[in-house]
Amino acid sequence: MFTRQMEVGRFAVFAYLVGSEATGEALVIDPAAEGESIVKEAQKNKLTVKYIVNTHSHVDHVMGNKRMKDLTGAQIIIHEAEAPYLTGQPADLVNMFGAEPSPPADITVKEGDLIAVGDVSLKVLHTPGHSPGSVSLYVDGLVFTGDTLFVGGVGRTDLQGGSWEKLVSSIRHKLFSLPDATVVLPGHNYGEAPKSTIGVEKVNNPYVGSRSYR
Repeated sequence: MFTRQMEVGRFAVFAYLVGSEATGEALVIDPAAEGESIVKEAQKNKLTVKYIVNTHSHVDHVMGNKRMKDLTGAQIIIHEAEAPYLTGQPADLVNMFGAEPSPPADITVKEGDLIAVGDVSLKVLHTPGHSPGSVSLYVDGLVFTGDTLFVGGVGRTDLQGGSWEKLVSSIRHKLFSLPDATVVLPGHNYGEAPKSTIGVEKVNNPYVGSRSYR
């Protein structure tokens, strides 16, 4: 399995290129900006982008969808609860970010679905709280957590559809049930390091770790 973490754009978003080295099929998670650079990285590694997977619909994560789709013809995938928000962004918010509106989703997914590129399959974990249809994606000891869980932090819950109670439940009951060695790959470069592990966050995260409620 090929994976590459890339910080793109002006909002410290991490985009991820994930692909099958056996078949050359790949997907991009949250290609928020710099679509040309992401495609060049794929081409350099003999990968063809088949899917654009959004962990959620917030503008800073989906503002590169159209460009990536234009460059690759890839299909856009998002959770079924999040799909209406993908194309329902307020115009003033889109303009504030200097963003290009996203096309609608081509495919919607739900809890437990698999998104496959060649011999690589990412399992969809519905992790609401930051938004109603936020997802994390689990594969081979890695979990891409979007804006649900950061390195030493968590996503905000004061936006439309956000819920602190649901966010905490998603993290403690779903993400923290993964093996401790699972590598956490977040949606933003907000922490002291670009990645962490479930075991470290389970203990040390100041918002949801065990030390936060002793």
